[in-house]
Amino acid sequence: MNIEQVAAFAALAFVIIVIPGPSVLFVVARALAYGRRVALITVVGNTIGALVAVTSVAFGVGSIVERSIVAFTILKWAGAAYLVYLGVKAFRHRHAIGQPAAGATPVRGTWRTLWEGLIVGVSNPKSFVFYAAVLPQFVDRSAGHVTAQMLLLGVIFNVMALFCDSSWGLAAAGARDWFARSPRRLSAVGGAGGLAMVGLGVTVALTGRKD
Repeated sequence: MNIEQVAAFAALAFVIIVIPGPSVLFVVARALAYGRRVALITVVGNTIGALVAVTSVAFGVGSIVERSIVAFTILKWAGAAYLVYLGVKAFRHRHAIGQPAAGATPVRGTWRTLWEGLIVGVSNPKSFVFYAAVLPQFVDRSAGHVTAQMLLLGVIFNVMALFCDSSWGLAAAGARDWFARSPRRLSAVGGAGGLAMVGLGVTVALTGRKD
């Protein structure tokens, strides 16, 4: 690949990434509900899930999702249901976050948090469609190794997204720390994070192609 193609793709990726989307909203909601550590682990898990999507697209799965309404709908509803599930769980445990005796965020396992982020990242059908529609536009077919080129572009996109989403998570966690001065306010913001995840799940379910 020539440097001009990579630079053009990176510029497009930057514009797309800096505009908050479902991944950013999910990370922010997790930061508000559970704090900095969970938010950052969620970002890593979400990025791994997105890389799975990139790999699938590079090897042909993306075209199936792009053309099949059945595959698209299954992924969309699965992702939406999982988001709602995580949001309801966070909302139900909001009071535990604000317990004065604890004075800290409830502990969540690293692998469990990573897995939850991965599931959300890989179950976002828009990722498959986006990668399938955009990545081929920046591939030099005459140079060969099309799959490798698409994988490289996908890695570039997700590395940029990793830093951007982490920044959003840290900013949201910082705001949460201010709320932590009052257990009642912390409980409220934890509940807000849960509701945000539920709202995101509903939005995912109601948007997207229907034809």
